[in-house]
Amino acid sequence: MRVRDVSIPRDRLLVQRAFPMSFKYARPIFLKDTDAAGVVYFANVLTMCHEAYEASLHATGVDLQSLLKPEAIALPITRANVDFRHPMYCGEVYIVALVPQVTSESSFSISYTLHRSDRPDTISSRAVTEHVAIHANRQRCTLPDNIRAWLDNLRTT
Repeated sequence: MRVRDVSIPRDRLLVQRAFPMSFKYARPIFLKDTDAAGVVYFANVLTMCHEAYEASLHATGVDLQSLLKPEAIALPITRANVDFRHPMYCGEVYIVALVPQVTSESSFSISYTLHRSDRPDTISSRAVTEHVAIHANRQRCTLPDNIRAWLDNLRTT
């Protein structure tokens, strides 16, 4: 899918699930994402990945507001890693593909690949985030039902 207009509202940037356990999100690179050289600032790659994560939750019916309630189980990121392969420039449109995987009863990881929308065979960045479910007392707990449903939904579509 080619997206040229960088003024597209965020809610229209959803692409589609490509294959089981994958979700794709189209994201233009804005000036605010770049450093003085016009290349995406390294931390903003994780921001784009997190946007794709949130979009996948929303697309599969997870109420994002429910994740913010005081009694909700928190899902903090406990590890993040990004590998940079090619520079990403302002005005280009990237596809962020994510693949979540349960790693234990209380945790999951998400693998991301980012490539230009017009160059699907050239990966610009790869990232991984690891998440753990915790109660308000910061003790590990089992993944909440809505997150298990999100994982199951991506696995079966």
